[in-house]
Amino acid sequence: MARFLCALRSLPFREVPGWAVRGRADQGGLRASTGPEDAGSLTKRKPVLSKSEWQKKLTPEQFHVTREKGTEPPFSGIYLNNKESGMYHCVCCDSPLFSSEKKYCSGTGWPSFSEAHGTSGSDESNTGILRRVDTSLGPARTEVICKQCEAHLGHVFPDGPGPTGQRFCINSVALKFKPSKH
Repeated sequence: MARFLCALRSLPFREVPGWAVRGRADQGGLRASTGPEDAGSLTKRKPVLSKSEWQKKLTPEQFHVTREKGTEPPFSGIYLNNKESGMYHCVCCDSPLFSSEKKYCSGTGWPSFSEAHGTSGSDESNTGILRRVDTSLGPARTEVICKQCEAHLGHVFPDGPGPTGQRFCINSVALKFKPSKH
């Protein structure tokens, strides 16, 4: 079993599952859970809000997408055709997530990005996102969540432009755009 665990540690995982580090004091700068209020958490973040607190803070659509893993209708999002320079932040916690420099038109109906802000090559450890396996619709997809508050943002697919070939398909209602100050 120890050899198996050592072999797993050497693989290039983008996210460590909560069960793998629960109870440890620190995992590469990420805080493991310390109590029931943040059970399974791996992230540096502010205290978790309750469901009713999130509902007060967010619009019903923002709450549905970010806290209940919903999806806005295609071609309906306010940032789909946004071409301004700036940064896209998490609507829940204001963490910077995606740069307008990596935004492109995928034709899918949602804002698309080729990489998350802070990506260095294939290293996403300095980004504001985490990836999780999502099997809610059957076949496995890769969900994208905010590292700080665990808001559902969208999904990432392997059909994007080069050099990474990734398409981060993100819900507009999960984002807050801040234009660049020239």
